[in-house]
Amino acid sequence: MATEIPTGPAEQAREIALSLWAQGHGFLATLLRPWNAYQLGIVLILILVAIVLRMVLGPRLHDWMRTREGWPKWQMRLLVMVHRRLRLIFFVGLSWITFWIMQEVTWPSRSYLIGIAASLATAWLVIAFVTRLITNGFVRGLVRYAGWTWATLIILGLTDEAQSLMDSLAVNLGETRLSVWLIAQAVVILAALLFAARLVSTTTASRIRQNEQISPSMQVLAVKLLQVLLYGAAFFIGLRTVGVDLTGLAFLSGAIGVGLGFGLQKVVSNLVSGVIILLDKSIKPGDVISLGETFGWINALGARYVSVVTRDGKEYLIPNEDLITSQVVNWSHSNEFVRLDIYFGTAYGDDPHKVRKIAIAAAASVPRVLSMKAPVCHIVGFGDSSVDYILRFWIRDPIEGLTNIRGNVYLALWDAFHEDGISIPFPQREVRMLNDPEDSARPTRF
Repeated sequence: MATEIPTGPAEQAREIALSLWAQGHGFLATLLRPWNAYQLGIVLILILVAIVLRMVLGPRLHDWMRTREGWPKWQMRLLVMVHRRLRLIFFVGLSWITFWIMQEVTWPSRSYLIGIAASLATAWLVIAFVTRLITNGFVRGLVRYAGWTWATLIILGLTDEAQSLMDSLAVNLGETRLSVWLIAQAVVILAALLFAARLVSTTTASRIRQNEQISPSMQVLAVKLLQVLLYGAAFFIGLRTVGVDLTGLAFLSGAIGVGLGFGLQKVVSNLVSGVIILLDKSIKPGDVISLGETFGWINALGARYVSVVTRDGKEYLIPNEDLITSQVVNWSHSNEFVRLDIYFGTAYGDDPHKVRKIAIAAAASVPRVLSMKAPVCHIVGFGDSSVDYILRFWIRDPIEGLTNIRGNVYLALWDAFHEDGISIPFPQREVRMLNDPEDSARPTRF
């Protein structure tokens, strides 16, 4: 009688699951043998010894770490990782020592389970340390548990069965067969390539920023182009590696183009405006700008917006399109010199020649006012109550603020005028109440 060979995905998955169950049942049956039970007991003893060593040496290591204040940050992080994994580290060392001793004094089969336990613990320890390089907590946990699972399957020799089981769980989308194994491969390869691209991008970007021969705006542009190229290459190489046909992306790119035309106009406009800003070098990180009522210095140039930090600590994210279409005052575009004007008035009885000399000297006494470009003072009109003047002076550090330097100059003018008897008039009004008895008793003049 001929045996029916399962052909469907469900039948294949069932056969693989039964095979795994049979292997697991056989493995559990072998644990009942005396030497296997002894090995399990030795492993449990080693775990208890590792726990005791952690309880004894852990606090001492922690106290010693608190005295290492001058160490580099990466060394302190490594010590923290070691402190958190002390139990596993002790178990790995003890298990390998025990395994090597038993290999010498007894038959290899009588230390087989101890070797498996040592290999599993070592793989878990290495994966735990390596995944600490991943900054995102969710991704780090996902990669860590996936690595532990796959390392366990490799050490136990179950990779072929696990691969066949994941490959049998698949769906057909037209001519494309999408299986769990293909998705797992794509995720792992893409994650590795993206991690490598991020590492290369970060290293290269730091070197570009350290190059003083490249302007700040061109540094930002070079870094962003490098990131686009590296991440794009990693994405497409990853898809090609797992066998995804990229010709199907032509239709997807057309759909994306339609979406950009309707729903992403502002996003694309900001992206293009950001590239234009970087190319024409109109603004760069560190420049002091004014846009409407916002005054501050540029902290960073993003792909979609520009970060502007004001004097009061607020950070405004201004879309790139606004910097292209609106009037922007760049206080430090071509040079750092900025001229400021303040207005004041004095009484008609004060000598204007003396007032001008006092005002110029008062402005020159303020530390941030430049002496190389001497302040000037001019009469600009004769008002109702005062002679009006304009005082002009130059500074070269607008990033330190404009309101505070104006306030300091006004304060210096106040002190100088008070010392020399110069009066600052103010409008005076006489208010007369109607039907006042004093007005009716006052004789009428003709």
